[in-house]
Order: sequence, then C-alpha cells, then structure tokens
Amino acid sequence: MKIEEEIKGAESIGIGGHIRPDGDCVGACMALYLYIRKVFPTKKVEVFLEQPSEVFRCIKDMDKIRTDVTADEGCEGSFDVFIALDTVKERIGVAEALFDKAKKTINIDHHISNPGCGTVNYVDAQASSTSELVFRILKEENLDEEIAKAIYIGMAHDTGVFRYSNTSPETLQIAAKLIAFGFDFPEVIEKTFYEKTYVQNLLLGRALLESILIMDGKCIVSGIEKRTLDFYHADAKDLEGIVSQLNMTKGAECTIFMYQTGVLEYKVSLRSKGKVDVSKIAVYFGGGGHVRAAGCTMNGTFYDVVNNLSLHIEEQLKQAGVIE
Repeated sequence: MKIEEEIKGAESIGIGGHIRPDGDCVGACMALYLYIRKVFPTKKVEVFLEQPSEVFRCIKDMDKIRTDVTADEGCEGSFDVFIALDTVKERIGVAEALFDKAKKTINIDHHISNPGCGTVNYVDAQASSTSELVFRILKEENLDEEIAKAIYIGMAHDTGVFRYSNTSPETLQIAAKLIAFGFDFPEVIEKTFYEKTYVQNLLLGRALLESILIMDGKCIVSGIEKRTLDFYHADAKDLEGIVSQLNMTKGAECTIFMYQTGVLEYKVSLRSKGKVDVSKIAVYFGGGGHVRAAGCTMNGTFYDVVNNLSLHIEEQLKQAGVIE
C-alpha cells in the first residue's frame, strides 16, 4: 500500500484512532496527518482523537486534533476517505459515524484480533506498531523531521523503547532512518515514555503495594478503584505504564491490571511473557490486542473479574506445562 494511490482523487480525508489513544495511536495518526498536509496541501484533512496525554505536545500540530464531531458532520457530512489507525471501527469513538459514512474506508492496524474493517485493509500482526506500518506506506523522500518524530514516538511506545519481542530487525532499521532526521530522540523518549508526574508515581506505588500473586506466583494482579482515582484527581492517562511495571515481576508469566470506570465496570489490561496468549482471552471478553499485550472491559466486582480471567489464564498455563 502507498497512501498516495489510496487517496488519489479524494478532496476530504478523515483520520481517526482508538479511544484512550496511546503513543502508537497518536504517533501514527499525527504522522499520517502531517504527511498528507505536506504532500497534498489543497486537500481537507481532519484528525479525530480523544484528548491525548499532554506528554505528546512535542508532536507538531497536536492542537489541530478534533475531539468532537458536530451534529452536521455526524448526520450529513461525509469524507471521501476515512482512515482508521490502530483500531477497529467500533473503538474509534466520536468519529465512528464519519467512518461509516465515508465513500471509502481504510483500516491500518497491527492487532492480531483485527480482521480489517475498511474497504481497503492493511493489517499486519507481525509489525511492531501501527506507526511502523504508516512508515511503510509513505514515500521516504517526502518525510521530514516532524513526521519522523511522530512515527518514532509511536514505534518506541509500542515496543517499550525497542525492548519488547515485537521489535524486529526492520523495526530497528526504520528507527535508524527516523533519528537521522535530527530530532532530539533521547529527550522525546524521556518526556513521553519515562517521565512521570508525582501523582502517577503515587498511583504506581499503590498498584505495586496492593498487588497480589496467584497461581503459585505465575500471575500478578492489581487494580485501582474509582474512589482512589477521584482522591488523586487522576484519570486513565495517569495509569499508563503500571501494567508494564507489574509485568516485570520475576516468576510471573501473566499480569492483570484493571481500573474502575463505573459501577461494577473495569477496564482490564493484560500482559504476558509468552506462555499465555492474552489476545485470545481479551477477545473472549469482547476486547482485543496482541499475544503478549491485550485488553478488554469487564463487568462485576474486582474479584469477579479476576476469577473470570483466572479460569482462562490457568487453562493456558496448564497447557504450557507451567502449572499442574
């Protein structure tokens, strides 16, 4: 796929990513937005996302992101092309109606649970990130420092700064090409990935302190209740990175981290070191993701959610010979 061919003849182009956008989602959406604006300055291009974390303000034109859809756009307006990145259309949020009404839809994603939701699909579960796929569909001679920085941020975030198993030789080759554009990549990673606010550190501490080991230490579980988030005046953005830290626990093959989003409702993040395919579990409960990283929303008490997930995790651990 080359984006020039796919949007040829289109005068209006919409771009959208998933709700609660992470680094890969933001990087992919903004890189594609900046590229199309540069190469096709006469085309109308809009990018729709829930408000991303402030840490991504280093990406150019973040203030151009649309966080809502007007009544006219939702009911009558339509784009010639709408591109859904890093997600299926059901998780685009406010822009789902625009995707449905577009004359042509494109879906670019790297989640193994995504069968492709566009009239044109580019889904590669072997890619490190959707940002890596965006790099592939762009002409390198048209890239610049700002586009390269957005792609690099997306790739770095979804690979744990190139330490996860989804990092391939191609991923590192692309990263080398990107940093050659001259942006301050150490500072970008420090500010967007590692640096935490005081409140974020407090919540991480709570999650670690209150975590429990189950299945003979092969699974670690932790959660944050809504009252705790309210006490710290925090939201979902302040919980990023907690599940990855929990997953570093020695001996644990699988991690469950959840936070309460409503009455008897939890957003669940699952991580694995390879013995458990958490994407299968997430899909079973209406979510999706990758073999080693996935998520879903579940109903019930904290212990209901843990018990329901445990049945599936335990079954896979037994099949892998990790537990009896």
